[in-house]
Amino acid sequence: MLFGKLLPQEGNFFELFNQHAGFIVEGARAFTAMIENYADLPERERLGAAVIDAERKADKVTAEVNRLLHKTFITPLDREQIHGLINAMDDILDLLQDTTETMSLYDVRRMTEETLALGHLSARCCERVQHAVSLLPKLKDASVVEAAVKTCEEIDHLESDADRVMRSAMSQLFRNEPDVRELIKLKAIYEMLESITDRCEDVANLIEGIVLENS
Repeated sequence: MLFGKLLPQEGNFFELFNQHAGFIVEGARAFTAMIENYADLPERERLGAAVIDAERKADKVTAEVNRLLHKTFITPLDREQIHGLINAMDDILDLLQDTTETMSLYDVRRMTEETLALGHLSARCCERVQHAVSLLPKLKDASVVEAAVKTCEEIDHLESDADRVMRSAMSQLFRNEPDVRELIKLKAIYEMLESITDRCEDVANLIEGIVLENS
C-alpha cells in the first residue's frame, strides 16, 4: 500500500487533453482564415505559419502525455485509451499542417467554393472535438455524459456533411475542370480536407467509447 502511495498518481492528463484540443481549434481557425484570404499572399503565408505553429505546440503536448504515461502509476483512464486519444487528436493537426503545406507545394492558385465549404466543416468538427474533450473530467455527471454523446453525434453528422460536399465537389471537378493539372491539385486538396473530418470522427468514436466505459 505504501509503495502505491509513493508513486505518481493521476497526472494532469485531462488538462493536457484540453491544451491539445485548444491548439487543434487554433490551427483550424488559422487554416480557415488562410483559405478565406488566399488571394492575399502575405496574409496567406502568415496564417499558414500559424497552422504550423499550432501543430508544433500540440506535438509538445502529445510528447508530454506519452512521457507522463511512463511515469504515472494510476491513470484516470485506461492507458490504451489515453495513448489512443492523444495520438488521434494529434492526427487532426498533422493533417491540417499537411494540407496547408500541400497547397503551397502544389502551387494552388485559387480556392473554390467547395474548398471553403470543406474548410468550414473541418473547423466546426475541430471545435466540437474541443468541446467533447472538455467534458471528459466530468463523466460522473449524467447530464455531462448525455452532452458528450450528443457532441460526438454532432461530429458524426458534420463528417457525413463533408462526405456529401466532397462527392459533389469531385463531380463538379471532373465535369468542368479543363486543366488536368488543376484537377489533380484540387482533387488532392478535397480529399485531405475531407480526411480532417474523418480524423475528428475517429476522436469522437474514442471519446464515445471512454464515455460508455467510464460513466
